[in-house]
Amino acid sequence: MNLEDLNDIPPWEWPEDTTAKVLAALRNRDAPEKYRLLAADLAGDMVILNEELGSALLSIAESSVESDDLRSMAAISLGPGLEDAATGDYDDPEDAPAFSEAFVQKVNSALHSLYSNPEVPTEVRRCVLEASVRNPQHWHAEAVRNSYSSNDRDWQLTSIFCMRYVPGFEDQILQALKSKDPDIHYNAVEAAGNWELDSAWPHIAHLVTSPGTEKSLRLAAISAAMVIRPHETEIIEPLVDSDDEDISEAAMDALTEAGFAADWDSEEQDEDYDPDDDQEDDDEEE
Repeated sequence: MNLEDLNDIPPWEWPEDTTAKVLAALRNRDAPEKYRLLAADLAGDMVILNEELGSALLSIAESSVESDDLRSMAAISLGPGLEDAATGDYDDPEDAPAFSEAFVQKVNSALHSLYSNPEVPTEVRRCVLEASVRNPQHWHAEAVRNSYSSNDRDWQLTSIFCMRYVPGFEDQILQALKSKDPDIHYNAVEAAGNWELDSAWPHIAHLVTSPGTEKSLRLAAISAAMVIRPHETEIIEPLVDSDDEDISEAAMDALTEAGFAADWDSEEQDEDYDPDDDQEDDDEEE
């Protein structure tokens, strides 16, 4: 099976040799750029990510002879492993994070050095910061603040993405919710949900209830709404019956995450219950 075929298969169904194939592609500098980019993207999936893959990704991110696109993708794919190390719950001794504490420290140090080096291409530095904040460090707040105050749109976008992980930027998130830039707006919604910003509720609620909201933005708003005000399910419940499968699924997922899906299902069943049906069954038995 080629790496291209894996895009059509859920990660949990990937063949056992997937890790080896991805690793080989990352290390093969003679392979086509497109193939190695795909390998770097796949390597960031937690189903296969481990320290060996992480080391290969880090080597690419640090290498000045690799393309900017490949270095950027390699950096981004380190992010899930860093976040898992920061937030994962491994009470079972048989489980273990993808990255050990020592390796996380190594990656964090390397990414900080890359970000701090002005000779590293801007695209790579942006992706390095976006990956690094998923395991928050002391230097991130200043880096995010500097990115936000930049006149460069791409750096501003990076800063809003990072505010999802770095605390202390509530005012900036609320300001970004007013942005006409769709990417900045989307990331601001994600950040508002992550930090449960109640002051963002009117804006988030409007995005949820407005049919004119762009679909991906509406999906993000649905998730954010149930985190910000989990008891205000009345704006989410009607969306479960949406003709759009993605909207319907997102609404049910949000209700489930908030702990209301079971109660809502029970209410639906009660509303559908017709006592005459039981009488008809009794008559048939007689």
